[in-house]
Amino acid sequence: MRRFRIGSAFGIPIQLDLTFLLVLPLFAFVIASQVELWAGTMNDVVAANLDAELLATGALPWVLGVVAAVGLFVGVVLHELGHSLVAMRYGYSIESITLWLFGGIANFEEMPEDWKQELTIAVAGPAVSLALGAVCYVVFLATPSAHSLGLDSARFVLGYLALMNIALAAFNLLPGFPMDGGRVLRALLARNRPYAQATKIAAEVGKGFAILLGLFGLLVTFNLFLVALAFFIYIGASGEAQQTIMRAAFEGVVVGDIMTPADHVETVDESTSVRELIDRMFEDRHTGYPVERDGEVVGLVTLEDARAVREFERDAYTVGDVMTTDIYSVSSDEDVMTALETLQNNDIGRLLVIDDEDFAGLLTRSDIMTALSIIQTSGRVDRPAEEPEDLELSRPQT
Repeated sequence: MRRFRIGSAFGIPIQLDLTFLLVLPLFAFVIASQVELWAGTMNDVVAANLDAELLATGALPWVLGVVAAVGLFVGVVLHELGHSLVAMRYGYSIESITLWLFGGIANFEEMPEDWKQELTIAVAGPAVSLALGAVCYVVFLATPSAHSLGLDSARFVLGYLALMNIALAAFNLLPGFPMDGGRVLRALLARNRPYAQATKIAAEVGKGFAILLGLFGLLVTFNLFLVALAFFIYIGASGEAQQTIMRAAFEGVVVGDIMTPADHVETVDESTSVRELIDRMFEDRHTGYPVERDGEVVGLVTLEDARAVREFERDAYTVGDVMTTDIYSVSSDEDVMTALETLQNNDIGRLLVIDDEDFAGLLTRSDIMTALSIIQTSGRVDRPAEEPEDLELSRPQT
């Protein structure tokens, strides 16, 4: 989804995802429609002595809903800043903090693999939420209890934010990886296990938690938001586990180890017609080729490029007419995970490998996945870091 920058804190960009523009009014509406219920809850739980009928008069519930919703998401930003500032203290860079459908997320350029650092970073967010809840509660207690519109409104918002920030801290500490509690669990597991193995265990616990949360939301409360949150947790746990396994597998592996060397790469001349290109793709079972001009690689052409030409015009158009010249490349000494991130971030299937301005080879998603399968088969991923490795990767043909 598209994101908008709304400011920064401590040099960290604060962004809004488009989904946040949907969830903020929804939260404001839910709070406004339940003002009497919340006031009664606060009267019971913290002896707030609020006049529920007074707070539910006129347009006041909608004002309270908007103020409380905005305050809640300010708390979410502070929660993520707690993670971010501790991470920065350890030397990690933070790309941004983003508010979206399910709250907030701090985007780390690199995740810590030292269990002590991850544990400290993980608990920092809930600690901030607990501190914020405590501050709101202290101010709530210091605000005079008198049945006036202004005082009751202030006490309502303060009491609501106190309860919700404490609830936010508690919920985040549940072992639902990739939430904070899941990261705490992984950190504790990583004390005496390889990092990738600790991640797999924490991810399985997180997926189990997501299933239970989804069933609870679907069968008990029929809360579609909880079902969607459970789906996000499940996908997040799976994705985090896969990324961690791949980082562990490709540690010390560079592009040159798994790429298809230039002398094994099939190329196509720019003067080839699109019809000839499609026929060749069918014969070779390839969907993309580097394009040559006078022996020099000048672009890439894919099946999608060829499909863009109407069938009756394919004899008239050449590869040079439809090829992509704005190509992405890496060097052979680049690490594989960096290359994979380039592929994913730009939604492309292959990278040219260029060394000293010369075409050295081609790296595709298939090359990476094949190499990952070989590494996993070798058992390298689950070995302790100190165990010696003796691994030879075959180079898939493209």
